[in-house]
Amino acid sequence: MTKPKKQTSSGGAANKMWGGHYAVGPAEAMARINECLDVDKRLYAEDIAASMAHAAMLGACGIIGAKDAAAIKRGLQTILKEIESGAFRFSAALEDIHMNVEARLAELIGDAAGRLHTARSRNDQVAVDLRLWVRGAADRLDGALKDLQRALVDQAADNAATLMPGFTHLQPAQPITFGHHLLAYVEMFGRDRGRFADARRRMNECPLGAAALAGTSFPIDRAMTAKALGFDRPMANSLDAVSDRDFALEFLGAASVVGIHLSRLAEEIVLWASDAFRFVKLSEAFTTGSSIMPQKRNPDAAELIRAKAGALMGLQTQLQVLMKGLPLAYNKDLQDSKPPAMKAADELKLMLTAMTGMVRDMRANPAVMRAATARGFLTATDLADWLVQTQGVPFRQAHHITGRLVVMAEKKACRLDELTLDDMRQVEPRLTPDIYQVLKAESAVNRRTSLGGTAPKNVAAAAKRWKKALT
Repeated sequence: MTKPKKQTSSGGAANKMWGGHYAVGPAEAMARINECLDVDKRLYAEDIAASMAHAAMLGACGIIGAKDAAAIKRGLQTILKEIESGAFRFSAALEDIHMNVEARLAELIGDAAGRLHTARSRNDQVAVDLRLWVRGAADRLDGALKDLQRALVDQAADNAATLMPGFTHLQPAQPITFGHHLLAYVEMFGRDRGRFADARRRMNECPLGAAALAGTSFPIDRAMTAKALGFDRPMANSLDAVSDRDFALEFLGAASVVGIHLSRLAEEIVLWASDAFRFVKLSEAFTTGSSIMPQKRNPDAAELIRAKAGALMGLQTQLQVLMKGLPLAYNKDLQDSKPPAMKAADELKLMLTAMTGMVRDMRANPAVMRAATARGFLTATDLADWLVQTQGVPFRQAHHITGRLVVMAEKKACRLDELTLDDMRQVEPRLTPDIYQVLKAESAVNRRTSLGGTAPKNVAAAAKRWKKALT
């Protein structure tokens, strides 16, 4: 009988950072599954900033000497420069960014480096690093969303009076303006920015100083480190500080909603750019050709944005499933909480950049849009409203009368405004020649002056307000 192969070690003595209890190193598979450096490298700036704040606090509180605190600061500044210049040599054997930085610090300043980890753990260290990174990502995405809003507002201002069909159920419904349609997305992305801002406020509490899970016996000043890192306050409970990632979940939730809004706009752009609509023309910069059909201009940027929205939702679900069964406090599962947030931030930034460029380059086709308002009896509601406003007809009755006139126009294969007044009076004798002005699409949109309505003067005013708000 063949004996099972003995699991091999990654070799040598145990890790210097935590090896006092271990005589040998981990098995090769254990080392590989435990290593997260490829992800952690992205936290270098946050890790060094948190370590500098921690060291300064330790020195100020007299927990370490001023000389050691100064040496740690100089060493960390050197490491930051090395990483940013590409000169730093990362080691996968050291597992993560924290150990890589600490090991290099020891090479630079000697024994003083060993004092940096006083009164902290990798548990609160990674928690503060990730909070700082996600907070920065939220700020960067807010800027990208603002850029997209500006692009949409510029297009809306240029098309405040450009008529187009408005749709419900993707069926022609009422005439609107293209500018009004675009401003709907400006409002959506404004709420998205609000969601990131709300999430940022809640995540802006500092876990540093919670140590492994129970706090520390050293007389630390957590308010000092929180202030140094731009947090509003320290987190109130050490168990909560090291074990929850709800800030990342909230970030992913906000990112998913942005993805949904981007996907909806992308879908509309795909429709508008199609030959069936021809409402807009996309630039060559954000379309691709066909390998076999030379006439094609495919809206691939919009289609890929639509696809990536699903990936954002999947990343949110990934972290939700990771978190749902974890007891307090820290569990190594949380190591895998970093990739979903980072991947989502990367994907969403790219989606926003592509959409902003596509919107800026997009050119409306007003003549085609206007022609499309002549199909589908878009001003039928205006006819019913006229009966209510001028003849005192109850709306339900006016709705019924208009419906009969639509049937008549369908049978005659003509528009409502192509029916003769005699034809219309067979259904409703109270109709007057004024109805022909009412049935014009321009008149219909100009009358929609209610708050939030599509009237061109409303759209122009809203675009002006948004431009001011986005400066």
